[in-house]
Amino acid sequence: MTTSRLQDISLYELAFSSEQPPQPLQVSPTTFKSMISIIFDLIIDQKIPATIWLKLPRGNVWKAEVERYRKFASAPYSLYLLSSSRDNLAGREETEPKPEEMEEMSLAATTPLELVGGQELPIPTSECSSFAYLPLSPESQLKREYFLLVLSDDFSGLILAHRPRSVRPRAEVASQQEPTSAILNLSPDEELERKHPLLAISSFEPQTICRVLNGIMQATRIGQSYFDPSVDVDELLSSWDALLSLTTIKSLNPYFMSELFNKQIQRQEEVWHSSALYRKQAEVGTTLRMENEELQNSIRLKDEFLKNVGQELRTPLTTMKTALSLLNSSNLKPAQRQRYMDMLSQECDRQSALITSVLELVQLETADDSSPVQPLRLIDVVPGVVSTYQPLAQEKGVMLAYTIPEDLPTVACLNAHLRQITINLLHNGIKFTPKGGNVWVRAKQQGEYIQLEFRDTGIGIPPTEVPKIFERFYRVRMTTSGDDSNGAGLGLSIVQQLLLRCGGSISVKSKPNEGSTFTVLLPIYQFCP
Repeated sequence: MTTSRLQDISLYELAFSSEQPPQPLQVSPTTFKSMISIIFDLIIDQKIPATIWLKLPRGNVWKAEVERYRKFASAPYSLYLLSSSRDNLAGREETEPKPEEMEEMSLAATTPLELVGGQELPIPTSECSSFAYLPLSPESQLKREYFLLVLSDDFSGLILAHRPRSVRPRAEVASQQEPTSAILNLSPDEELERKHPLLAISSFEPQTICRVLNGIMQATRIGQSYFDPSVDVDELLSSWDALLSLTTIKSLNPYFMSELFNKQIQRQEEVWHSSALYRKQAEVGTTLRMENEELQNSIRLKDEFLKNVGQELRTPLTTMKTALSLLNSSNLKPAQRQRYMDMLSQECDRQSALITSVLELVQLETADDSSPVQPLRLIDVVPGVVSTYQPLAQEKGVMLAYTIPEDLPTVACLNAHLRQITINLLHNGIKFTPKGGNVWVRAKQQGEYIQLEFRDTGIGIPPTEVPKIFERFYRVRMTTSGDDSNGAGLGLSIVQQLLLRCGGSISVKSKPNEGSTFTVLLPIYQFCP
């Protein structure tokens, strides 16, 4: 037989040369694979004896689809797999199969069948079934085309896809691979075939199917002559011609149309459920990422807290050590000795207050929030705390007063928490108010909250420092001489934490040398039967 090295014809162009050319659609490789799967499912379920011509992209995910059909098809079939890959022609996998894939792929290790050209290939165990690879020339027009053509007495159809040449360079694709490409272990070519859109057509029209089958015959003849010119494929092509003449290609049976439609709906539902699962997993991943960020921020804040605690504890210790060293001097006068003793006492009190405040703050952060909140009347808590601080205010020359109406609704706050809030805010008010000043505590209803106001005529807070006063260890630098301004800097942080636990809030208004007003909002207790 004499063969010439001719160029074969694009099946895509042949399909469009029909009298009623099919309408092309742009689809993803995933959608194209779904279309192939639906046709295979129909042939398997309906037990249709068929002759199948097939060309698919490279990769194990596509090979697995062929193996699935060969494994589950119960009716006799002849399957011709066209390929320009030498690995495929030799019957080898491009990558070593995983252990879990061995069972599905064990079908490929049965009785040998001679490939056209003399190479031995596996065939399925089903009786009267055959399977063979057919070579294509490297310059074949079919290199960028993928198809499934089914010919049988009951059902005939074509699915054909063309990959346009407007693709990105391989290096660019390899550098921009999605994470899924690493998971699937895809090569750059496989990743390109997986990602790049295809132009696909489907047809059940007899004339189109005949045209495409003739194109496959010509491509097979040219491909075989390219690899082994001595091999005569006329016998194989004659059997195809005979099959085409014996098989009357009919219009698509409404029954099979219905089955295809049902399988498409079923596949769409599977895709929808898979997408819903992936979305849920993505949401879980986002939640876990946010929780991880919150955990890292929490660790960072705790580290900063421990660092600040260490620095705050070191300061009074350094002062006390200096005072003790000076007290050892033999030339120390009584007045100086008393001053150093007062310094020691003051720094001991400062360190004690710091340790107490740190323990309170740690206890707040680790305490269980499950304690039931009981209705609490302000009149039962605030006046008692004010009375406790009256001696301190009188000693300093500050007038301390309160106005708490007895008919105010109860608030949702623990007794100990409200007491601590009142103590901390009263202490600050008296501490930063000079002699002759005033400190008031007033309460009134404000919508669904009770407003508790702590107002003083003290030194006030500079506008630039107001946003910082609730930060841990922050102390206002502007103080009056002689005042005990060396607090721990945790009082307002503790107040804020206590209010957050009961659903309340705190705000402040202040002007230097005019005083400050701290406004606390406590939620009114709502009875739940």
